[in-house]
Amino acid sequence: MQTDTNTITVPVMRLPGNTDVPLPDYQSKHAAGMDLHAAVEDPVIIPPGEIRLIPCGFAMAVPIGYEAQVRPRSGIATKFGISMPNAPGTIDADYRGQVMVPLINHGPAPFEVTRHMRIAQLIIKPVPRAQWQEVTELPPTDRGEGGFGHTGR
Repeated sequence: MQTDTNTITVPVMRLPGNTDVPLPDYQSKHAAGMDLHAAVEDPVIIPPGEIRLIPCGFAMAVPIGYEAQVRPRSGIATKFGISMPNAPGTIDADYRGQVMVPLINHGPAPFEVTRHMRIAQLIIKPVPRAQWQEVTELPPTDRGEGGFGHTGR
């Protein structure tokens, strides 16, 4: 059983007027994602089928060689049909603006986002850089060119 954990330091800056909004935080000892909280001034209603961009009240400097992935929260997804149209979203290491979460309402009723509500999850992941090697032939596999649905699952 592995007990070591990897930690990195991510500089974070609360934006003016948002000192009361919690910074991203883990809700349990072994949670993979940190919850993101809404920093809306007034409640935001998301009608069924529509998208709203929700501010989180902070900016950060993701370390070079990493990305921050923003993912839907399973609780509001299963209870209310609230998700993200671009899941997972990526915050690049060179972005310094406010963290924003696009939420979409797939549910049957309007959904209200209130200040401090946990709206998404944030995961910091390493990102290797790819270098292309142009070839005239690819190594063979059992699957070959079989595409969508090819494996029958």
